[in-house]
Amino acid sequence: MDFTFTEEQQAAVEAAKAVFADVAPDGVPSPALTPGAVAEDFDRPLWAKLAASDLLSLVLAEEHGGAGLDAVALCLVLREAARVLARVPLLEHCATAMAVQAHGSPELAAALLPGAGRGTLVLTAAAHGRSGHDPAELAVTARREGAWWTLDGVQTAVPWAQGADWIAVPAHTGEGGAVLALVPRAAEGLTLADQVSTSGERLAELALDGVRVPASHLIETPSAWERLHQLLATGTCALALGLGESVLTMTSQYTRKREQFGFPVATFQAVAVQAADRYIDLRAMEVTLWQAAWRLDAATGGAGGPLPSAGDVAVAKIWASEGVRRVVQTAQHLHGGFGADTDYPLHRYHAWAKQLELQLGPAAAHEEALGDLLAAHPLA
Repeated sequence: MDFTFTEEQQAAVEAAKAVFADVAPDGVPSPALTPGAVAEDFDRPLWAKLAASDLLSLVLAEEHGGAGLDAVALCLVLREAARVLARVPLLEHCATAMAVQAHGSPELAAALLPGAGRGTLVLTAAAHGRSGHDPAELAVTARREGAWWTLDGVQTAVPWAQGADWIAVPAHTGEGGAVLALVPRAAEGLTLADQVSTSGERLAELALDGVRVPASHLIETPSAWERLHQLLATGTCALALGLGESVLTMTSQYTRKREQFGFPVATFQAVAVQAADRYIDLRAMEVTLWQAAWRLDAATGGAGGPLPSAGDVAVAKIWASEGVRRVVQTAQHLHGGFGADTDYPLHRYHAWAKQLELQLGPAAAHEEALGDLLAAHPLA
């Protein structure tokens, strides 16, 4: 079997590397990198560059002005974005666009997707942080009233909400199902309250009080929220991988230059063993990420036919959550006091890693979910 990426996927990586080549960590001026600082908005100039390079339309079909690529291609680009801590809503924007394209009405797709591909419309998802929660835990309710739906409830930790034009809001109908509503940020009855993440990212508590959504803006396909939920989780694993690889490179460069007793500390066995362990973590994060992303694409009719993906996403989350924590902890240890210097970018990577770990959730919870899946599908 050929496990290499396609020419189109590799071209997407090269385009992403060109866009992110000159981006400083966080994509904001250095004064905003100080501990406790909060970025008021995402990096709009970088967003424009992504749009100009056709990276925002990467996963859209040709009829919507896109390249028609898949979740693997998106994760490849997210990996490059995380290497520089790019402060842009790339994951939420593209994942929401993919949900609208796959399950939305023609009217909704025509209204949102061309602008999303050009970057003139910004999309995000109200999923309790990047990786989302299960439908049973959704705090927003949706009830049908003729040709309209009414939404009530609260979602917390919504990324990029203040700068988004449209927000995908998952809600339960009271019948055990989940729907996905596309709501304009300026909708009557929708209010935002500021929240702040561990990394200084500006989040929002989204309160919906009788927000009315036309039926054409609501996705009732049972699998739509589950698919978006899994794509957000897998994309978060890609962010963790890119961040971890950048941190390990930074650590390698530092330990080669830092000398003790007349020798670079990288030559000490204790240092080399720790670095090797973290390299193994990153390779495990990588292989489980591509397995999960491939399964997501296969489950939507791609190569390989319909296959379950929940188990593979759970495994990717286990490795990403644990792995990114171990990588940054080792990096801090091997950098010594220098790693805590706010003039050096490692502290920003540490803050982002902690936030990604929190958004992915504890590995034990994913191991339990994986065990339930194996019990339910013993022959899988």
